[in-house]
Amino acid sequence: MIRRVTSPALFPPPTYSHASVVEAGTRLAFLAGAVPLDEKGEVVGPGDPVRQAEQVIANLTEQLHAVGSGLEHVLQTEVYVVSGEPAVLSSVWEVVEASGLSRGPHSSTLLGVACLGYTGQLVEITATAAVPDTGADR
Repeated sequence: MIRRVTSPALFPPPTYSHASVVEAGTRLAFLAGAVPLDEKGEVVGPGDPVRQAEQVIANLTEQLHAVGSGLEHVLQTEVYVVSGEPAVLSSVWEVVEASGLSRGPHSSTLLGVACLGYTGQLVEITATAAVPDTGADR
């Protein structure tokens, strides 16, 4: 069971919650950063943070499916964008919102950073997700 919490004493967040509470006994998945690489290991969308964000969401979706979860079960993310421009960060956040991650809504931090691990990489997302108990693997 996931409970999303928005504190009435704080400024209401536009598309995310202040916290996510998971009841004891729920399995959690801590995902490595999803990056904008294709199946050949090449950066997708060089110079285009929006295209890279779309690839990152696609890769994050695959990571989640590999552990038996999905975007709707994401509890928390960190979204890293190589930029100091709020408009660029906002354009990446629009991709996050459109992906279904904000349906939860999950708690998230959006960060502008100087660089990321791969040459030409502009976006990365780390995530923590609940893994629903399907009964098949228990």
